[in-house]
Amino acid sequence: MHDKLDDFVGVINKHLQPLFMQIRKGTDENDGKGYYSLVNIAENEVTKMAMDHTEHELELFRKTMDLIIDSDNGFASSTNILNLADQLQTKKMKKKEVEQLLQSFVQEKWLIEKDGEYSLHTRCIMEMEHYIQSTYQEMVKTCNICRNIAIQGQVCDNCGIKIHLTCLGKFFKGQNEPHCPQCGEAWSQEIPSLSQTNSQTPSTSQSNTRTGQRRGNSVAATRSRRS
Repeated sequence: MHDKLDDFVGVINKHLQPLFMQIRKGTDENDGKGYYSLVNIAENEVTKMAMDHTEHELELFRKTMDLIIDSDNGFASSTNILNLADQLQTKKMKKKEVEQLLQSFVQEKWLIEKDGEYSLHTRCIMEMEHYIQSTYQEMVKTCNICRNIAIQGQVCDNCGIKIHLTCLGKFFKGQNEPHCPQCGEAWSQEIPSLSQTNSQTPSTSQSNTRTGQRRGNSVAATRSRRS
């Protein structure tokens, strides 16, 4: 069934290609469910800058994305994000404004929030896939199991591959002594059960600057320089 669906999507994408549109398949990092999203893959300046937020709001989002991707667990604490208010170069923001903007990003499904910590929403990862990979090439890894971008996950202590928590739960299910699927070394970290990954509480994170975004069914990747 999934193979037929993927074949069907492939046929549609051939027709969408001249329109610089594409249906992408992604996986929710929290529950492992699959999603499809129609995104705009055009790389022209009009698409990149056609945003629904002001430049200082986009700067805050870029810096928030930096914090998330620079962190070990794929989350940025609300405290660290609020501290960015005075670091914006385009316009300083009050912390109350930052709180309201974060709520807006969550409602628009660019970010997810868990117990005061923020990570990238599935929509954001799918629509900004090209931007994330090109901007954070040395930092972002793909999951060794599903081959999608892995923001949240565990890393092998020996070879450094990264695996989504939900993929870990499925791949190592029933194994008493799990080993890394790439290097074969023992997996030293605790393997979460599938029920645990759905209710995972993140620990604090930290870090730096960058991003892109846009409403509707299109991707937006803004140009930025790491400050």
